[in-house]
Amino acid sequence: MDLVVLDQAIDTTTPAGRLLFHVLAAIAEFERDLIRERVIAGVRRARAQGRHLGRPRKHHVDAERARALIAEGRSLRAVARMLGTHHTVVARAVATA
Repeated sequence: MDLVVLDQAIDTTTPAGRLLFHVLAAIAEFERDLIRERVIAGVRRARAQGRHLGRPRKHHVDAERARALIAEGRSLRAVARMLGTHHTVVARAVATA
């Protein structure tokens, strides 16, 4: 399969065109590898500094308050409505705290 780019001087049907195509591909691969190395170095540096990676948690629940409301006999869903979150978030917070 050959590639001919009409608005640029790339034509893989000729030896010079194939050379140019391979050189451009090698440069693109090199650039991608440089970006990858910088990203890996940045992640390592962030971890070494103790920074949190990834998205922050959406909901923060006061586990003690949730536990107290549950102890009063309220359901997980009722507690979740009172705290403005989902019942599974409350269940997870109560189980892990």
